Amino acid sequence: MMKKFTKQETSWMYYDWANSAYSIIITTAIFPIFYKAQATAAGVAAADSTAYLGYTIAIFTFILAMIGPILGTFADYEGYKKKFFLGFLLMGLVSTFSLIFVPEGEWLLLLIIFTISSLGLRGANLFYDAFLVDVTEDKRMNKVSARGFALGYIGSAIPFIISIGIILMAQQEIIPISSTTASKIAFVITFIWWGVFSIPMLKNVKQIHGIKRGPKPIRTSFLRLKNTVKNISQYKYLTIFLIAYFFYIDGVGTIISMSTAYGTDVGVSSTILLVVLLVTQIVAAPFAVLYGKLADRFSAKAMLNVGIIVYTIVCIYGYFLETAFDFWVLAMLVATSQGGIQALSRSYFAKLVPKANANEFFGFYNIFGKFASVAGPILVGATAQITGKTNAGILSLIILFIIGMIILNFVPSDKKMEGVKTPEVNIS
Repeated sequence: MMKKFTKQETSWMYYDWANSAYSIIITTAIFPIFYKAQATAAGVAAADSTAYLGYTIAIFTFILAMIGPILGTFADYEGYKKKFFLGFLLMGLVSTFSLIFVPEGEWLLLLIIFTISSLGLRGANLFYDAFLVDVTEDKRMNKVSARGFALGYIGSAIPFIISIGIILMAQQEIIPISSTTASKIAFVITFIWWGVFSIPMLKNVKQIHGIKRGPKPIRTSFLRLKNTVKNISQYKYLTIFLIAYFFYIDGVGTIISMSTAYGTDVGVSSTILLVVLLVTQIVAAPFAVLYGKLADRFSAKAMLNVGIIVYTIVCIYGYFLETAFDFWVLAMLVATSQGGIQALSRSYFAKLVPKANANEFFGFYNIFGKFASVAGPILVGATAQITGKTNAGILSLIILFIIGMIILNFVPSDKKMEGVKTPEVNIS
């Protein structure tokens, strides 16, 4: 499976395999349930604990979105990218392991450590994405990025199955531990999985593109950032793509984050929801690879349009959602495109950025991706309240996908851009 890729490409892809354990166990499935149980035990009302979790996610998302480009400008110096990546990785690993030491009922401390670990994960991911320009060439980016996402889906399924198995056996008293202890074991599994499979990335991936460090590097970094913002017009297609990305990735993220709410509305049990989540991860893996192969044949831009069309169909089908079977169909439709559209967005953007300034520009990519998670939920919520129908909310997301597709058609095919050098940022 991996023979077609270089050692550097393979090592880079395996970091997707590594960090995916956190994404599903801590971000999506087990930690939120664990946190809610701890908050409830401490006497916090359900609505309040949910709100506090939401505020926490908003806070660390805002923090990283704001500091992303600043960190990126520093990391663009030769030899600095790996240091920043390692720093955030260690922050994430140490704080994730620290979750097991939080006393019963200390929900606020849980949220604080969760915030630090999430900053570690997302900060490391910013530099991980930017390393794509160092590990491969333009014509291979679609394939490498897509294979990374595919490995991430597979890599998330394995620790998730092990963790859910331990928790279910604890609940059924098959093993003599409490559900709380079982959840903490899942956090340890996340720590080990993330740490061990990050080793190839740390060992084999090197920064190739960068800027030579001169005198007053901090002042120079801020001048570079200021200059990029001031002269953003010289990066015409990059700017247009980021605007298109803002809209369509907002729709993608909203559907992913609110999928369990739809399932609950049609009476799908929590156990079945977890099974659907697991199956979605497994199905998404081969489709992410398929998107990468088709992008090499046609173009990443063409396949991004295909992904947007699939999500538009998802919105229409979601409006008529009534049964658990409908939810399964919807989930499988999402699985066909969620990895592909994210992977090709990353590789298309990587082809647009000046290689030596990749970290800085991926900081802006991070801003657009993070802030895009705001408009979609608001649109869904407002539409649902106005119409009195939850299903109308998902239908409203078509607006985001249509706008995204229209704007995307103003950027060139990546087939025409391969090998074309993008001007680097200067401070003159």
